[in-house]
Amino acid sequence: MTDSEPADTDPTAPADSQTAKRKYPVGAIVLLAVAAAALWGSSRMTWVTVSSTDGLTEPRTDKLNGGVWFGALTPLALVLLAAIAAVLATRGWLRRMFGVLIGLVAAVTAVPAFALLTRSGATAARAATLAELPGRAMVTEVVTSHFPAVLSLLGALAAFAAGVLLARMSEDAARLSGKYDNPVFRRAAATEQVTRQRTDGAAPDTGQLSERVLWDALDAGTDPTEEASRPASATDDSADHDQGKQRHRGV
Repeated sequence: MTDSEPADTDPTAPADSQTAKRKYPVGAIVLLAVAAAALWGSSRMTWVTVSSTDGLTEPRTDKLNGGVWFGALTPLALVLLAAIAAVLATRGWLRRMFGVLIGLVAAVTAVPAFALLTRSGATAARAATLAELPGRAMVTEVVTSHFPAVLSLLGALAAFAAGVLLARMSEDAARLSGKYDNPVFRRAAATEQVTRQRTDGAAPDTGQLSERVLWDALDAGTDPTEEASRPASATDDSADHDQGKQRHRGV
């Protein structure tokens, strides 16, 4: 699965670099959305059905859904949804760090489902505790549902795959469009770019600057079409030199 999309445009970048193609974490975002949906759906399904009797009252049957069997299942689904926004707002090493954290969350999420499917835990005792059975009650039957556990495990695998993709993304991976950047930093960058274009008192070539950069520079109080003024000392030296020439000719 590739994470490529048309490039976004950085308003403070040169015009020729705005056409360069960058990578977007589309695949990772899709996997995170799928994982969150799978975990949320699994948390609403019945994982374990426990039947019990206490010898005094009628036998009872309790159905334990994923949110009860694994209390962190729903919060983890919300965490994965929040991770999508975090991925869109970051890039570089910070995004790769999020990828590592997402991989760890996925590993934790997979443990309860794996234990239930392999029957490696004390399912009956755990079911009696979660169903809040009285001390005199005796568990007569425990039925586990494989589909919700498998769905949770698939969600964990999708989240882990998303974490791996994010952890392996290169430095040039693009973040959300530049229109969401902080205006203060954007204007400062535009001013710096306009200033850099001014050389030897000539007006900058505004054709090489994007319209966004020009507006940001104006908002910052910098006129992109204004010619750079020469230092006062240089102007005075030039005037003195011209006067000297005139006096020499008069002599």
